[in-house]
Amino acid sequence: MTLIYKILPRSEWDIARAAGRFQGSAVDLADGYIHFSTAAQAQETAARHFAGKVGLLVLEVDGDALGAALRWEPSRGGDLFPHLYGDLQVDAVLRVLPAPLDADGAPRLRLTP
Repeated sequence: MTLIYKILPRSEWDIARAAGRFQGSAVDLADGYIHFSTAAQAQETAARHFAGKVGLLVLEVDGDALGAALRWEPSRGGDLFPHLYGDLQVDAVLRVLPAPLDADGAPRLRLTP
């Protein structure tokens, strides 16, 4: 199983749960796909794009279950990042984890089981 992660505000997750699907955050909608990170990429993503933001969650998703809509494309530093071209169905989410801010204001992710 290939685990991938989506960082988002709790309010967006609440809306997604009610709808049964997550259509993406503002940046996802602008780019045309939902941005994900691997476990190795997620902490840097959190620090770069979510510093100082409170009320964040991390969705853990089985990337293999997303089929052909998930594509691995080059991004930061040439690393391949998972991008979902379509909605994320809520039932594809394996776990929802908190992302509290550390002393430096960066979300601290604890992605191990």
